[in-house]
Amino acid sequence: MQTRQLGNSDIQITPILMGTWQAGKRMWTGIEDSDSIAAIQGAVEAGIITIDTAEVYGEGHSEQIVGKAVGKMRDRVVYASKVFANHLKHDQVIEACDRSLKNLNTDYIDLYQIHWPTGTWDSEIVPVSETMGALNQLKEQGKIRAIGVSNFNKDQLAEAQQYGRIDSLQPPYSLFWRQVEADLMPYCVEHNISILAYSSLAQGFLTGKFGPDHQFEEGDHRAKNKLYKPENYKRVQKALDQLRPIAEAKNCTLAQLSLAWVIAQPQANAIAGARNSSQAAANAKAAEVTLTDDDLAKMDAISHQVVDHLDKNPVLWEF
Repeated sequence: MQTRQLGNSDIQITPILMGTWQAGKRMWTGIEDSDSIAAIQGAVEAGIITIDTAEVYGEGHSEQIVGKAVGKMRDRVVYASKVFANHLKHDQVIEACDRSLKNLNTDYIDLYQIHWPTGTWDSEIVPVSETMGALNQLKEQGKIRAIGVSNFNKDQLAEAQQYGRIDSLQPPYSLFWRQVEADLMPYCVEHNISILAYSSLAQGFLTGKFGPDHQFEEGDHRAKNKLYKPENYKRVQKALDQLRPIAEAKNCTLAQLSLAWVIAQPQANAIAGARNSSQAAANAKAAEVTLTDDDLAKMDAISHQVVDHLDKNPVLWEF
């Protein structure tokens, strides 16, 4: 798989990234560590050498699983992790990074990101200058190689940039969730900031595996996804029916078609999770799907049947 430059850094990432929220188990159901390890290893073997995780995914469990899975392949892999909104004071950032380094069994993290802006999820307000000061210190020490932010709006991103180089933005972005296009995407294009799209398969809705009567198991947070609200879910099902012929013409799955659409957008790369190695290998094949201008126009029109009915709040869930 061809790689791309991460922002203005010297790091090369794959356009498809392995997402590992599910490996942390918390807020998911039916996840086994052995399957998560096999999925991560399968992703790397299939060419997905960029792995995204976070300290909050299972309170470090996801990072630990990533570390176990990667093992001696560390020199082949790019790690991206995140510090949560409740650890944004200077010393907390340092301590969180050290925990993540231990969990990942490595002495450096390639990309370290602020997971949510200060004040979100009832966290204490911390000046971004203080958080960035800690991140710059970690970078100078060689513990991290690049700095990114996640779930920031344009003003928050611009403010963070005043205190250090930001190489990536991680927002929710998919065919069914496109708020980032309004002002963040043009800003990232202008400043050469890589977009690492999470929920690039709309948390599985774009795989087509959830039928009209699907019920999530108790404890699965996706039941709180706004796309799952009855009025939105009907539009999702209609759009999927219209996307299927395009996927069939491309000899690919709906998931691969949807990932190919994301990585065809300006500055955009797609984070996709996988429960097993076969899913990871299938995700990797999305990088081989070529979309014409006509394909992209058709998919855009289909997408708007869903996204035009959503509000401007970029948060995916109603917790």
